[in-house]
Amino acid sequence: MKSVTKLVLAGLACTMVPVVAMALEPFRHTITGDVLDLSTGPAEGRDTEAVKKFLETGHNPYNEDASCLPAGEELYLVACSGCHGHLAEGKVGPGLSDDYWTYPKNKTDKGMFETIYGGAQGMMGPHSDLQLNEILLVMSWIRHLYTGPADTAEWLTPEQQKAFTPFNQEKGAHAQTPEKVIAAAQAKCTVKGKE
Repeated sequence: MKSVTKLVLAGLACTMVPVVAMALEPFRHTITGDVLDLSTGPAEGRDTEAVKKFLETGHNPYNEDASCLPAGEELYLVACSGCHGHLAEGKVGPGLSDDYWTYPKNKTDKGMFETIYGGAQGMMGPHSDLQLNEILLVMSWIRHLYTGPADTAEWLTPEQQKAFTPFNQEKGAHAQTPEKVIAAAQAKCTVKGKE
């Protein structure tokens, strides 16, 4: 009986090891699969709580922080809208606001980060020129513009999917009033050295 108990306990211990040892997979280039070297980007913007949490979990905490949307919108308009459209409707580059993803990995925050940071095919070069924190802010704005069904939005938790409301273009893209935009620019979502 003792040997059966030991065998069962050993089996349970072996099944739990992967859970304990499981860590976030390395960040990989969307096309080549090569591991991305995050040290090649700007040194600023690496020490924010959002970046630290994202690097540990692969989940963008700014998706849940509406106060940072104005900063994400501003960065998106400068860095992304020329190819992807002001409301992520697509131009030269693909649309980013519906539930069709050229690269299915972009359904996750980690996947979208990998595509933005490392680049993709065609004219989508790497945006390792953006600070890591700035990439997270841009991603939160793109998620805000989403018009697809909640059940295909893998970055949303089940609770967020239940409460999800698709972006409404008639109401406009601006998430907050100019006063709140200024306040957000001075808040936690602003990268040090960019004030």
